[in-house]
Amino acid sequence: MLSLKNAVPTLAAAALMSAGALVPALAQDMPGEGKTVQMARATWDTGWFHAEIYKQMLEELGYTVEGPTTLDNPPFYQAVSQGDVDLWVNGWFPLHNTYRSTFESGAEIVGAVIEGGALEGYLVDKASVEKFDIKTLDDFKRDEVKAAFDRNDDGKADLVACPPGWGCEINIEHHMDAYELRDHVNPIKAGYSASMADAVAAYESGEPILFYTWTPNWTVNELVPGEEVMWIEVPEVNLPENMMDLADAATLAGVEGCVADPCTLGFPANDIVPVVNSAFLEENPAVGALLNAASVPLADIAAQNAAMQDGDDNIEQQASAWIEENRGTVDGWLEAARQAVN
Repeated sequence: MLSLKNAVPTLAAAALMSAGALVPALAQDMPGEGKTVQMARATWDTGWFHAEIYKQMLEELGYTVEGPTTLDNPPFYQAVSQGDVDLWVNGWFPLHNTYRSTFESGAEIVGAVIEGGALEGYLVDKASVEKFDIKTLDDFKRDEVKAAFDRNDDGKADLVACPPGWGCEINIEHHMDAYELRDHVNPIKAGYSASMADAVAAYESGEPILFYTWTPNWTVNELVPGEEVMWIEVPEVNLPENMMDLADAATLAGVEGCVADPCTLGFPANDIVPVVNSAFLEENPAVGALLNAASVPLADIAAQNAAMQDGDDNIEQQASAWIEENRGTVDGWLEAARQAVN
């Protein structure tokens, strides 16, 4: 029989052992405790929803997340390479291949938010496609087509394009020269959301519209390909020199609402991916494990983008709701992150 005299130190030792076991368990549950993540996000608001989802998951791991700070592509890729910011989840590749030389000395791609489902291309209202038999960008060299799409009386068809500094601006500008469209098409480079809202209003008034877009994006919820608008083709695939090895990926089969199948969109299908500072990644294996495990369905992002365009812009609440609706899956990703620090 154990004496009381011997029991006291035994119980004390057991308590100390229990407390010692608790400390690493807590550390494993919250591997980011006491650490800060400097996070960035893109200037296009259609990428803010999944950025917020990733931010909140990092916070569930115990990290303090500063930002996300909204940055254009060039300053982000320079900053992440230098360690001035740690990561974003708004990389578009191969569209952003032009920035590889900027960031690859100090940063890297980890995991994928969406693989292969991010499309880019040019769309025209369906009524005009049928009225003018529009198939490719070459059709905008025809006088009657230019006149119909000329909304500012400069003699050129107006195209809602991309603001300066966006990756898509580089490709659209390349197309203007490659297809000899400078005298025929006017790329509008103002704020994209405002320009597209203006185009939607013009469509609703019965006017022809030509615009560039990408998926996921609220535009394809507002103007549905195959119903209100149609994807048109480029005359032939012609990409910037650093992307020509991806030419085969710029023609895709089964694109809903395209004027042809397969559809020569002229832009390779993109992966949306996290880009992370390499030194930060080495110091935070839980972050790397989370990024490798997590993803967000294209349809969910598109639905949020449409809601945001309709005025529901509480992105933090939308992200929290998405996480709770997918709690079982998210918990699996978080557990993978926690296991990475064992």
